[in-house]
Amino acid sequence: MAIVTEAPKAGFRLSMLIYDTRYRSITIQIVVLLLFMAGAAWLVDNTVRNLQALGKDFNFSFLWNRAGYDINQRLVEYTNDSTHGRALLIGLLNTLLVAAMGCVTATIIGVFVGVLRLSKNWLVARLMTVYVEVFRNVPVLLWILIIYAIFTEVMPAPNAFRGEAATSSMVLFDSFAFTNRYAAAPEPLFSRSLGNIDIGIFLISIDLLAIIAAITGGILVNRAIKAHATRVQEATGVRPVTWWKSLLVLFGPLLVVLFALGFHLGYPELRGFNFVGGTLISNSLMALWLALSVYTGAFIAEAVRAGILAISHGQSEAAFALGLRPGRTMNLVILPQALRVIIPPLISQYLNLTKNSSLAIAVGYLDLRGTLGGITLNQTGRELECVLLMMLIYLALSLLISAAMNVYNNSVRLKER
Repeated sequence: MAIVTEAPKAGFRLSMLIYDTRYRSITIQIVVLLLFMAGAAWLVDNTVRNLQALGKDFNFSFLWNRAGYDINQRLVEYTNDSTHGRALLIGLLNTLLVAAMGCVTATIIGVFVGVLRLSKNWLVARLMTVYVEVFRNVPVLLWILIIYAIFTEVMPAPNAFRGEAATSSMVLFDSFAFTNRYAAAPEPLFSRSLGNIDIGIFLISIDLLAIIAAITGGILVNRAIKAHATRVQEATGVRPVTWWKSLLVLFGPLLVVLFALGFHLGYPELRGFNFVGGTLISNSLMALWLALSVYTGAFIAEAVRAGILAISHGQSEAAFALGLRPGRTMNLVILPQALRVIIPPLISQYLNLTKNSSLAIAVGYLDLRGTLGGITLNQTGRELECVLLMMLIYLALSLLISAAMNVYNNSVRLKER
C-alpha cells in the first residue's frame, strides 16, 4: 500500500525578496520609501544648517507683525497697520476673486467659440479659428500687458469727466465711468440692512447670506418642479407647462428679499479729481481678468469642439428627424453627451487659470503672489516660510478645484445599468 505525503515546503530565504514575484513589489516599494525618507531628511538637515549659517530660524511669527503697506483692491477691511497675516488673507481673496471671475468668463467664451467653430457659415467658423490660434499661441503675460496698456493709455483720466468742459461722459445712464486708473461702477446698498457677523478674520454680511439663501432655495425648488414634470411626462406622455413656475420660484424669493432689505444702488460721483462712492475696480484687475479669460477661453473652445466632434452624427440626425431645431439639438442632445469628453481637460484649464493669476504682479494687482510672495517676503526676509506657504495654498486651491470638478464629472458621466 502506497502512502502519499505532502512535499516539504521550502523555507523563506532572503533571495526571495528579489527573485520571488510574491515579495518583489513589496521590496521595491520599501526601498523607494526609504530612499525618499532619506532624501527628505537630508533636505531638511541641509536647510536647517544653511539657516543657522545665515543666523536665521524657521518660524511664522512674522505673520503677526505690522505689514506697513497698502492694498488698493480688497474685498475685506485692511489698512497698512494690519498684520502680514491680514495681507495674506487679502491676497488670497484677490486670487480667488480673479480665478472665479476668469473661470466663469472663460467657460462662457470657450463654449460659445467652440460651438461656432463648427458652424456651417464659413466666415463665422474662420473668425473663431483666428481667435483661437491668435490667443492661445501668444503668452498670457503679453496679453495682460497689452490689455493693461490699452486701459491706461486709451481711457481718459478721471478729471476728464468734470464740469461743462468735460471731454468724456459716463455710460449706461451715467452709472459707469471707465478711466485710465479704474472703472467706477454702482455699489449695492441696503437701507434696511441686517448687519454683519464678526468671525474674527472678517465680517460676513447677513444681507449677502439672505440673498444666497433665496437664490439657493429657488434653484432647489425649481429642480423639484422639473423633476415632477419629468415624472408626469413619463407617466402620461404629456409634459406640463413649468416655465412660469420656474420664473416665479427663481426670481420671486430673491425680489422679496431685496425689497425687504431696501436694496438700492449707490452711484459714483466725481468730486475733485476722483470718483467717490460706488465700487472702484482697478484697471489691473480688469486687465488680468480679461486676459486670463480670453486666453483660457481659447483652450476651452478646443476642448468643447473636440467633445462635440466625439459625438456620433447619428445623434444629431435622430434629433433632426424628431423635429428638433439645430439650437435645441445642440443644447439638449449634443452638449450633454459631449460633457463627458469636455470636463477632464476643462479641469486642467481651470487649474492653469488659477495658477496663471500669479502673473498679476506684472500689472500691480496684489494677489497672493504680490502680497505674501512679494512685499511681505521682501520686508521680512522670510523667503523659505513665504514660499512654502504659497506652495501649500496653491496646492490646496488646486486640489479643491479638482475635487469639485471631479464630483461634477462623476455626475455627468455615462452610468451603466
